[in-house]
Amino acid sequence: MAKLTTRDGTRIYYKDWGSRDAQPIMFHHGWPLSADDWDNQMLFFRNRGYRVIAHDRRGHGRSDQTDTGNEMDTYAADVAELVRDLDLKDVVHVGHSTGGGEVIRYVAHSEPGRVAKAVLIGAVTPIMLATPRYPRGLPMEVFDGFRKALLRNRAQFFLDVPNGPFYGFNREGAEVSEGLVRNWWRQGMMGAAKAHYDCIAAFSETDFTEDLKAVSLPVLLMHGEDDQVVPVDASARTAIQLLTRGTLKTYPGLSHGLFATHPDVINADLLAFIEDRTTS
Repeated sequence: MAKLTTRDGTRIYYKDWGSRDAQPIMFHHGWPLSADDWDNQMLFFRNRGYRVIAHDRRGHGRSDQTDTGNEMDTYAADVAELVRDLDLKDVVHVGHSTGGGEVIRYVAHSEPGRVAKAVLIGAVTPIMLATPRYPRGLPMEVFDGFRKALLRNRAQFFLDVPNGPFYGFNREGAEVSEGLVRNWWRQGMMGAAKAHYDCIAAFSETDFTEDLKAVSLPVLLMHGEDDQVVPVDASARTAIQLLTRGTLKTYPGLSHGLFATHPDVINADLLAFIEDRTTS
């Protein structure tokens, strides 16, 4: 397995498929998952001639089960180290949920020439927690509930989330995929309970306002209108107002995990954005 050892000694697992001469697309997963969540997208873009990279965030998947550094600045720093180690240029960074926050934090401080575009899917930006500045966010009680459920029975919690709001499988008439549920559970249980616990604060309390304002490259926001995890009004419809060159695309009836439940739809829109030279 390919692994990068960061400056603080943490080993970060990553996948790297495709020609080294092709344009890179780097995928950033959500909580509490791993690079495996992007297998459909990686195969899709690999088969269209792109170089595709995805890593397991520290404390997640096959990366080291870290006790410290489970916060957004370190996540972004790990990305910067991996990008430099692979010498990636003109990368399109695609992040889902927590990974969307990781993307915008990294891109806002990236070296010139490293980034071409960014895509935030169901992203936690600008901030999930309700604050005086963003009163439409979620109350702290929601995230305290996550912490309590994780401490009480992480294995059961990691079944309840994908069976319920993550994919919208709790909606009447939903077509439930047992494979998606089991794969979500598998990925979650590979990671570290401590890192997952810490990451709840990272994805809910980090304010990305200044990061969004600082990014002048093209950014596509994709969000399900029936997202029960990261509500669209408090996130994408707010974040778009902070971006200089942002494009918002929402999907009626789709859930937080829309790229997994509807890959054909999302992959086509991703490809169109990546190949649109007017947004370069």
